Amino acid sequence: MNFVNPKYIPANYRQCSKTVLDNIADPYITFDNEGVCNYYYDYLKAEKEYVFTGEEGEFKLKQNIDKIKLAGKGKKYDCILGVSGGVDSTYLALKAKEYGLRVLCVHFDNGWNSELAVKNIENIISKLNFDLETYVINWNEFRDIQLAYFKANVVDIEAITDHAITGTIYKIASKYNIKYILSGNNIVTEAILPKSWYFNKSDHINLQDIHKKYGTIPLKTFPFFGTKEKYYYQKFKGIQTVELLNFMPYNKKEVKKIIIEKLNWTDYGGKHYESLFTRFYQGYILPNKFGIDKRKAHLSNLICSGQMTKNEAILELEKHMYDSELLESDKEFVLKKLGLSESQFEDYMNQERREHNEFETEKSLYHIYPILKPLKPLGDFVKKYFLHK
Repeated sequence: MNFVNPKYIPANYRQCSKTVLDNIADPYITFDNEGVCNYYYDYLKAEKEYVFTGEEGEFKLKQNIDKIKLAGKGKKYDCILGVSGGVDSTYLALKAKEYGLRVLCVHFDNGWNSELAVKNIENIISKLNFDLETYVINWNEFRDIQLAYFKANVVDIEAITDHAITGTIYKIASKYNIKYILSGNNIVTEAILPKSWYFNKSDHINLQDIHKKYGTIPLKTFPFFGTKEKYYYQKFKGIQTVELLNFMPYNKKEVKKIIIEKLNWTDYGGKHYESLFTRFYQGYILPNKFGIDKRKAHLSNLICSGQMTKNEAILELEKHMYDSELLESDKEFVLKKLGLSESQFEDYMNQERREHNEFETEKSLYHIYPILKPLKPLGDFVKKYFLHK
Protein backbone atom coordinates (compact mmCIF):
# COMPACT_ATOMS: atom_id res chain seq x y z
CA MET A 1 0.00 0.00 0.00
CA ASN A 2 1.26 3.49 -0.84
CA PHE A 3 0.76 6.34 1.60
CA VAL A 4 2.30 8.97 -0.66
CA ASN A 5 0.34 11.68 -2.41
CA PRO A 6 -1.64 9.90 -5.19
CA LYS A 7 -0.63 12.51 -7.76
CA TYR A 8 2.90 11.06 -7.73
CA ILE A 9 1.83 7.51 -8.62
CA PRO A 10 2.47 7.11 -12.37
CA ALA A 11 0.12 5.31 -14.72
CA ASN A 12 2.96 2.94 -15.61
CA TYR A 13 3.67 2.11 -11.95
CA ARG A 14 6.45 -0.43 -11.56
CA GLN A 15 8.18 -1.99 -8.56
CA CYS A 16 11.56 -3.71 -8.51
CA SER A 17 11.32 -7.51 -8.55
CA LYS A 18 14.04 -7.77 -5.87
CA THR A 19 13.40 -4.75 -3.64
CA VAL A 20 10.43 -2.53 -2.75
CA LEU A 21 11.76 0.49 -4.63
CA ASP A 22 9.52 1.76 -7.41
CA ASN A 23 9.13 4.55 -9.93
CA ILE A 24 7.14 6.86 -7.67
CA ALA A 25 8.97 10.19 -7.32
CA ASP A 26 12.14 8.67 -8.75
CA PRO A 27 12.94 9.67 -12.34
CA TYR A 28 16.29 7.88 -12.24
CA ILE A 29 15.22 4.33 -11.43
CA THR A 30 15.80 1.80 -14.19
CA PHE A 31 14.85 -1.86 -14.58
CA ASP A 32 16.53 -4.69 -16.45
CA ASN A 33 14.75 -7.38 -18.45
CA GLU A 34 13.95 -9.29 -15.26
CA GLY A 35 12.50 -6.26 -13.52
CA VAL A 36 15.48 -5.74 -11.21
CA CYS A 37 16.23 -2.08 -10.48
CA ASN A 38 19.59 -0.34 -10.70
CA TYR A 39 19.77 0.17 -6.92
CA TYR A 40 19.97 -3.57 -6.34
CA TYR A 41 23.07 -3.81 -8.51
CA ASP A 42 24.52 -0.64 -7.00
CA TYR A 43 24.19 -2.23 -3.57
CA LEU A 44 25.90 -5.46 -4.63
CA LYS A 45 28.82 -3.49 -6.07
CA ALA A 46 29.21 -1.38 -2.93
CA GLU A 47 29.01 -4.42 -0.65
CA LYS A 48 31.65 -6.25 -2.66
CA GLU A 49 34.04 -3.29 -2.58
CA TYR A 50 33.55 -1.91 0.92
CA VAL A 51 32.14 -4.57 3.26
CA PHE A 52 34.54 -7.05 4.84
CA THR A 53 33.53 -10.04 6.94
CA GLY A 54 35.20 -13.08 8.49
CA GLU A 55 38.96 -13.08 8.95
CA GLU A 56 39.46 -10.27 6.45
CA GLY A 57 36.99 -8.07 8.31
CA GLU A 58 38.62 -8.87 11.66
CA PHE A 59 42.03 -8.03 10.23
CA LYS A 60 40.90 -4.69 8.80
CA LEU A 61 39.04 -3.87 11.99
CA LYS A 62 42.13 -4.53 14.14
CA GLN A 63 44.28 -2.62 11.68
CA ASN A 64 42.04 0.44 12.00
CA ILE A 65 41.75 0.21 15.78
CA ASP A 66 45.53 0.00 16.08
CA LYS A 67 46.15 3.06 13.92
CA ILE A 68 43.49 5.05 15.80
CA LYS A 69 45.14 4.20 19.13
CA LEU A 70 48.57 5.04 17.73
CA ALA A 71 47.37 8.45 16.54
CA GLY A 72 45.86 9.11 19.98
CA LYS A 73 48.99 8.20 21.93
CA GLY A 74 49.86 10.96 24.39
CA LYS A 75 46.54 12.71 23.84
CA LYS A 76 43.35 12.77 25.89
CA TYR A 77 41.26 11.14 23.14
CA ASP A 78 41.88 8.59 20.40
CA CYS A 79 38.90 9.55 18.29
CA ILE A 80 35.68 11.51 18.07
CA LEU A 81 32.14 10.19 17.53
CA GLY A 82 28.98 12.07 16.74
CA VAL A 83 26.08 10.69 18.80
CA SER A 84 22.40 11.26 18.08
CA GLY A 85 20.88 8.54 20.21
CA GLY A 86 20.13 6.50 17.09
CA VAL A 87 21.01 2.86 16.43
CA ASP A 88 24.23 3.23 14.44
CA SER A 89 26.05 5.75 16.62
CA THR A 90 24.90 4.02 19.82
CA TYR A 91 26.19 0.63 18.72
CA LEU A 92 29.42 2.14 17.43
CA ALA A 93 29.97 3.79 20.81
CA LEU A 94 29.48 0.43 22.53
CA LYS A 95 31.94 -1.32 20.20
CA ALA A 96 34.48 1.49 20.58
CA LYS A 97 34.37 0.97 24.33
CA GLU A 98 34.91 -2.78 23.87
CA TYR A 99 37.93 -2.03 21.67
CA GLY A 100 39.42 0.16 24.37
CA LEU A 101 39.17 3.42 22.44
CA ARG A 102 39.10 6.72 24.32
CA VAL A 103 36.22 8.47 22.62
CA LEU A 104 35.06 12.06 22.76
CA CYS A 105 31.34 12.00 21.97
CA VAL A 106 29.85 15.03 20.27
CA HIS A 107 26.18 15.83 20.08
CA PHE A 108 24.75 18.46 17.75
CA ASP A 109 21.63 20.00 19.27
CA ASN A 110 19.51 21.78 16.66
CA GLY A 111 16.54 22.24 18.95
CA TRP A 112 14.58 19.22 17.74
CA ASN A 113 15.76 16.46 20.11
CA SER A 114 13.09 14.10 21.37
CA GLU A 115 13.08 13.16 25.06
CA LEU A 116 14.06 9.63 24.01
CA ALA A 117 17.09 10.97 22.16
CA VAL A 118 18.27 12.87 25.21
CA LYS A 119 17.81 9.80 27.43
CA ASN A 120 19.62 7.50 25.00
CA ILE A 121 22.58 9.87 24.81
CA GLU A 122 22.70 10.14 28.59
CA ASN A 123 22.82 6.34 28.80
CA ILE A 124 25.68 6.14 26.30
CA ILE A 125 27.76 8.64 28.26
CA SER A 126 27.03 7.32 31.74
CA LYS A 127 27.27 3.59 30.99
CA LEU A 128 30.35 3.82 28.76
CA ASN A 129 32.04 6.55 30.78
CA PHE A 130 32.81 8.71 27.75
CA ASP A 131 33.15 12.49 27.71
CA LEU A 132 30.47 14.45 25.87
CA GLU A 133 30.70 17.83 24.17
CA THR A 134 27.39 19.29 23.00
CA TYR A 135 27.15 21.99 20.36
CA VAL A 136 23.91 23.93 20.66
CA ILE A 137 23.07 25.76 17.45
CA ASN A 138 21.77 29.32 17.56
CA TRP A 139 18.05 28.57 17.35
CA ASN A 140 17.03 31.84 15.71
CA GLU A 141 19.53 31.29 12.91
CA PHE A 142 18.67 27.63 12.48
CA ARG A 143 14.94 28.33 12.42
CA ASP A 144 15.51 31.04 9.81
CA ILE A 145 17.42 28.62 7.57
CA GLN A 146 14.74 25.94 7.92
CA LEU A 147 12.04 28.45 6.99
CA ALA A 148 14.14 29.55 4.01
CA TYR A 149 14.24 25.94 2.80
CA PHE A 150 10.47 25.73 3.21
CA LYS A 151 10.05 28.87 1.11
CA ALA A 152 12.45 27.50 -1.51
CA ASN A 153 10.38 24.29 -1.80
CA VAL A 154 13.49 22.13 -2.12
CA VAL A 155 13.41 18.50 -1.04
CA ASP A 156 16.39 18.14 1.30
CA ILE A 157 15.51 20.27 4.31
CA GLU A 158 17.67 17.97 6.43
CA ALA A 159 20.78 19.03 4.51
CA ILE A 160 21.02 21.97 6.90
CA THR A 161 21.46 19.74 9.94
CA ASP A 162 23.75 17.26 8.19
CA HIS A 163 25.97 20.07 6.91
CA ALA A 164 26.29 21.62 10.35
CA ILE A 165 26.96 18.29 12.06
CA THR A 166 29.90 17.58 9.75
CA GLY A 167 31.39 21.01 10.28
CA THR A 168 30.95 20.80 14.04
CA ILE A 169 32.63 17.41 14.35
CA TYR A 170 35.61 18.35 12.19
CA LYS A 171 36.16 21.60 14.07
CA ILE A 172 35.97 19.94 17.49
CA ALA A 173 38.32 17.19 16.27
CA SER A 174 40.78 19.88 15.23
CA LYS A 175 40.38 21.67 18.57
CA TYR A 176 41.51 18.54 20.47
CA ASN A 177 44.02 17.43 17.81
CA ILE A 178 42.01 14.25 17.18
CA LYS A 179 42.93 12.54 13.92
CA TYR A 180 40.08 10.05 13.55
CA ILE A 181 36.32 10.51 13.30
CA LEU A 182 34.28 7.36 13.88
CA SER A 183 31.34 7.27 11.50
CA GLY A 184 28.23 5.14 11.87
CA ASN A 185 27.82 5.12 8.09
CA ASN A 186 27.59 1.58 6.75
CA ILE A 187 26.74 -0.18 3.53
CA VAL A 188 24.51 -2.99 4.80
CA THR A 189 21.76 -0.74 6.17
CA GLU A 190 22.03 2.57 4.33
CA ALA A 191 23.80 2.43 0.98
CA ILE A 192 20.58 2.87 -1.00
CA LEU A 193 18.88 6.21 -1.51
CA PRO A 194 17.55 7.60 -4.82
CA LYS A 195 19.51 10.70 -5.75
CA SER A 196 16.36 12.73 -6.39
CA TRP A 197 15.50 12.38 -2.67
CA TYR A 198 18.49 14.28 -1.28
CA PHE A 199 21.15 16.85 -2.10
CA ASN A 200 24.88 17.22 -1.52
CA LYS A 201 25.25 17.86 2.20
CA SER A 202 28.62 19.59 1.76
CA ASP A 203 27.31 22.29 -0.57
CA HIS A 204 27.51 25.45 1.53
CA ILE A 205 27.02 27.63 -1.55
CA ASN A 206 23.58 26.12 -2.14
CA LEU A 207 22.68 26.59 1.50
CA GLN A 208 23.84 30.20 1.52
CA ASP A 209 22.08 31.08 -1.73
CA ILE A 210 18.76 29.65 -0.54
CA HIS A 211 19.12 31.59 2.70
CA LYS A 212 20.16 34.74 0.85
CA LYS A 213 16.96 34.61 -1.19
CA TYR A 214 14.55 33.63 1.57
CA GLY A 215 16.20 34.22 4.95
CA THR A 216 15.48 37.19 7.14
CA ILE A 217 18.43 37.43 9.56
CA PRO A 218 22.22 37.22 9.09
CA LEU A 219 23.94 33.91 9.82
CA LYS A 220 26.72 34.89 12.21
CA THR A 221 27.37 31.58 13.99
CA PHE A 222 26.19 28.79 11.67
CA PRO A 223 29.05 26.24 11.22
CA PHE A 224 29.41 26.31 7.44
CA PHE A 225 31.66 23.55 6.17
CA GLY A 226 32.08 23.26 2.42
CA THR A 227 34.21 21.02 0.26
CA LYS A 228 37.25 23.31 0.45
CA GLU A 229 37.07 23.35 4.25
CA LYS A 230 36.74 19.60 4.39
CA TYR A 231 39.73 19.24 2.07
CA TYR A 232 41.76 21.54 4.33
CA TYR A 233 40.94 19.58 7.49
CA GLN A 234 41.64 16.25 5.82
CA LYS A 235 44.76 17.23 3.89
CA PHE A 236 46.47 19.66 6.24
CA LYS A 237 45.02 18.73 9.63
CA GLY A 238 45.22 15.02 8.88
CA ILE A 239 41.69 14.26 10.09
CA GLN A 240 40.25 11.06 8.66
CA THR A 241 36.88 9.35 8.86
CA VAL A 242 36.63 5.61 9.53
CA GLU A 243 33.50 3.50 8.98
CA LEU A 244 34.18 0.63 11.38
CA LEU A 245 30.74 -0.92 10.97
CA ASN A 246 31.76 -2.05 7.47
CA PHE A 247 34.37 -4.34 9.04
CA MET A 248 32.08 -6.30 11.36
CA PRO A 249 28.78 -8.22 11.23
CA TYR A 250 26.00 -5.64 11.40
CA ASN A 251 22.46 -6.93 11.62
CA LYS A 252 20.01 -4.17 12.54
CA LYS A 253 17.59 -6.37 14.45
CA GLU A 254 20.33 -8.04 16.49
CA VAL A 255 22.10 -4.74 17.14
CA LYS A 256 18.93 -3.24 18.58
CA LYS A 257 18.65 -6.16 21.01
CA ILE A 258 22.25 -5.67 22.11
CA ILE A 259 22.03 -1.93 22.79
CA ILE A 260 18.66 -2.34 24.54
CA GLU A 261 20.23 -4.91 26.86
CA LYS A 262 23.57 -3.21 27.46
CA LEU A 263 22.73 0.48 27.22
CA ASN A 264 19.01 0.56 28.03
CA TRP A 265 18.45 2.04 24.59
CA THR A 266 14.88 2.93 23.54
CA ASP A 267 13.68 2.45 19.97
CA TYR A 268 12.09 5.41 18.17
CA GLY A 269 10.16 3.36 15.64
CA GLY A 270 11.79 4.86 12.53
CA LYS A 271 15.20 5.64 11.03
CA HIS A 272 16.49 8.95 12.40
CA TYR A 273 13.26 9.51 14.33
CA GLU A 274 15.31 10.58 17.34
CA SER A 275 14.66 14.06 15.92
CA LEU A 276 11.08 15.35 16.17
CA PHE A 277 11.54 17.37 13.00
CA THR A 278 12.96 14.40 11.10
CA ARG A 279 9.98 12.29 12.15
CA PHE A 280 7.56 14.92 10.83
CA TYR A 281 9.64 15.58 7.72
CA GLN A 282 10.01 11.93 6.73
CA GLY A 283 6.61 10.79 7.93
CA TYR A 284 4.47 13.63 6.60
CA ILE A 285 6.21 16.28 4.48
CA LEU A 286 8.13 13.94 2.17
CA PRO A 287 5.22 11.61 1.24
CA ASN A 288 2.60 14.34 0.98
CA LYS A 289 4.55 17.15 -0.67
CA PHE A 290 7.21 15.24 -2.61
CA GLY A 291 5.73 11.74 -3.03
CA ILE A 292 8.67 10.16 -1.20
CA ASP A 293 8.41 7.25 1.24
CA LYS A 294 11.95 6.83 2.56
CA ARG A 295 11.02 3.53 4.16
CA LYS A 296 11.27 1.97 0.69
CA ALA A 297 14.97 2.75 0.52
CA HIS A 298 15.70 1.69 4.10
CA LEU A 299 13.79 -1.59 3.77
CA SER A 300 15.27 -2.30 0.33
CA ASN A 301 18.74 -1.95 1.79
CA LEU A 302 17.88 -4.57 4.41
CA ILE A 303 16.54 -6.83 1.65
CA CYS A 304 19.78 -6.48 -0.31
CA SER A 305 21.92 -7.27 2.73
CA GLY A 306 19.83 -10.35 3.58
CA GLN A 307 18.36 -8.94 6.79
CA MET A 308 14.78 -8.95 5.55
CA THR A 309 12.68 -10.63 2.86
CA LYS A 310 10.73 -8.67 0.31
CA ASN A 311 7.46 -9.98 1.75
CA GLU A 312 8.46 -8.76 5.20
CA ALA A 313 9.28 -5.35 3.74
CA ILE A 314 5.91 -5.18 1.99
CA LEU A 315 4.18 -5.89 5.29
CA GLU A 316 6.14 -3.05 6.88
CA LEU A 317 5.09 -0.69 4.11
CA GLU A 318 1.45 -1.60 4.69
CA LYS A 319 1.71 -0.09 8.14
CA HIS A 320 0.85 3.58 8.41
CA MET A 321 3.86 5.87 8.63
CA TYR A 322 2.33 7.86 11.45
CA ASP A 323 0.02 7.18 14.35
CA SER A 324 -2.79 9.70 13.82
CA GLU A 325 -2.61 11.14 17.34
CA LEU A 326 1.17 11.45 17.21
CA LEU A 327 0.93 13.13 13.82
CA GLU A 328 -1.44 15.78 15.12
CA SER A 329 0.74 16.36 18.16
CA ASP A 330 3.94 16.60 16.10
CA LYS A 331 2.34 18.87 13.51
CA GLU A 332 1.11 21.28 16.17
CA PHE A 333 4.53 21.29 17.85
CA VAL A 334 6.54 21.77 14.63
CA LEU A 335 4.36 24.59 13.33
CA LYS A 336 4.39 26.39 16.66
CA LYS A 337 8.17 26.05 17.03
CA LEU A 338 8.75 27.33 13.49
CA GLY A 339 6.18 30.10 13.88
CA LEU A 340 4.02 28.88 10.99
CA SER A 341 0.24 29.15 10.89
CA GLU A 342 -1.87 26.27 9.64
CA SER A 343 -2.70 28.18 6.47
CA GLN A 344 0.96 29.04 5.82
CA PHE A 345 1.93 25.40 6.19
CA GLU A 346 -0.86 24.20 3.90
CA ASP A 347 0.19 26.77 1.31
CA TYR A 348 3.72 25.37 1.51
CA MET A 349 2.47 21.81 1.11
CA ASN A 350 0.61 22.80 -2.07
CA GLN A 351 3.58 24.52 -3.72
CA GLU A 352 5.43 22.70 -6.50
CA ARG A 353 8.85 21.24 -5.83
CA ARG A 354 11.91 23.18 -6.91
CA GLU A 355 15.31 21.60 -7.46
CA HIS A 356 18.37 22.51 -5.42
CA ASN A 357 20.32 23.21 -8.60
CA GLU A 358 17.91 26.01 -9.46
CA PHE A 359 19.96 27.87 -6.87
CA GLU A 360 23.71 28.42 -6.86
CA THR A 361 25.80 25.33 -6.14
CA GLU A 362 29.36 24.68 -5.06
CA LYS A 363 31.85 23.91 -7.79
CA SER A 364 33.30 20.45 -7.78
CA LEU A 365 36.46 20.01 -5.74
CA TYR A 366 38.03 18.58 -8.88
CA HIS A 367 37.46 21.88 -10.71
CA ILE A 368 38.93 23.83 -7.79
CA TYR A 369 41.95 21.52 -7.51
CA PRO A 370 42.54 19.78 -10.89
CA ILE A 371 45.42 17.79 -9.39
CA LEU A 372 42.79 15.80 -7.46
CA LYS A 373 40.91 14.65 -10.57
CA PRO A 374 42.28 11.08 -10.34
CA LEU A 375 40.41 10.79 -7.01
CA LYS A 376 37.05 11.55 -8.65
CA PRO A 377 35.79 7.93 -8.76
CA LEU A 378 36.24 7.64 -4.99
CA GLY A 379 34.62 11.03 -4.48
CA ASP A 380 31.64 10.01 -6.60
CA PHE A 381 31.15 6.93 -4.47
CA VAL A 382 31.32 8.88 -1.21
CA LYS A 383 28.87 11.45 -2.55
CA LYS A 384 26.46 8.76 -3.69
CA TYR A 385 26.52 6.55 -0.62
CA PHE A 386 27.44 8.79 2.31
CA LEU A 387 26.31 12.37 1.65
CA HIS A 388 22.60 11.69 2.14
CA LYS A 389 22.45 11.00 5.91
